[in-house]
Amino acid sequence: MGHREDLLEGAKRCLLEKGYARTTARDIVAASGTNLASIGYHYGSKDVLMRKALVESVEEWGAGLAGTGEAGGGEAAGDPVERFAAGWDRILRSFLEQRDFVASQVEVLGLLPRDPELRAALATVLPEGGEGLVAVFENVPDTEVDAESARVVGSFYQALLTGLMVQSLVSPAALPSGGDLVEAMRRVLSGTVLPATARGPEEERTGGGAAAS
Repeated sequence: MGHREDLLEGAKRCLLEKGYARTTARDIVAASGTNLASIGYHYGSKDVLMRKALVESVEEWGAGLAGTGEAGGGEAAGDPVERFAAGWDRILRSFLEQRDFVASQVEVLGLLPRDPELRAALATVLPEGGEGLVAVFENVPDTEVDAESARVVGSFYQALLTGLMVQSLVSPAALPSGGDLVEAMRRVLSGTVLPATARGPEEERTGGGAAAS
């Protein structure tokens, strides 16, 4: 590898070991075996390099899921409910196994409001992320995912992914299973989130609270 590739690999290692904000240019130089001048020559600045490292680390994680069938996998042709549950079980397991990666992603969420360049960099690849998640769960190439499915279903998957990443760091023992996610959706969509005993007489007659009024 040349210095450009060495710098990127070094930045990705620092992202996992030190985090996005705490990584310095000297950290990257030490991890890559290059020199400070190389960062400016190849990437312009340390921040540009770190944004590149962040995006590539996410792409590599997603490619790992797609390449090994970690989500849709062998269940792709079976029952969609079973496929959904099994896929999320595998993703949740990857969160627990790759806690440094998850921590680096969650850290960045807090930086977005005050870092417009970082926000712009991630906004560029966000649609691709949704498309990739749909492709992984359906076990198809990215090219077979239409724009509407990527927008609607991909955004839903991304919302789940982000929230579950945070939960995996805060309270890994309390993480829901794939089956729990299926059950949650069933209850929400059927209007049976709470047991009947938890509802008042008026709610039982109307089928809900504020919505019925």
